[in-house]
Amino acid sequence: MQDFNDYQDLAMSTAVYPQRGSNLAYPALGLNGEAGEVAEKVKKILRDKGGVLDDETRLALKKELGDVLWYVAAMCSEAGLRMGEVAELNISKLRDRQGRDVLHGSGDDR
Repeated sequence: MQDFNDYQDLAMSTAVYPQRGSNLAYPALGLNGEAGEVAEKVKKILRDKGGVLDDETRLALKKELGDVLWYVAAMCSEAGLRMGEVAELNISKLRDRQGRDVLHGSGDDR
């Protein structure tokens, strides 16, 4: 998926962090933090807005999801992976599970 690879290249042109190129921990921790911020936005939609996603909150969620995406790109780069290949592998895995009717199960190797 070329669009993911293009995004990864562009995202990494903005990457500034310690030991970039040999620091998997930094983007892993950043990804965790940003995923938590996404969860906080969803929690506040439930708590403060009766579960209704309005335009203002949608924009805030979009920004946080963009941060998640940036850290995924950084993790891929640190691990020597291409986002396009990760996306293709994920879709292949999910289609295989769907074909075997095990999407609803649990565990990594189903």
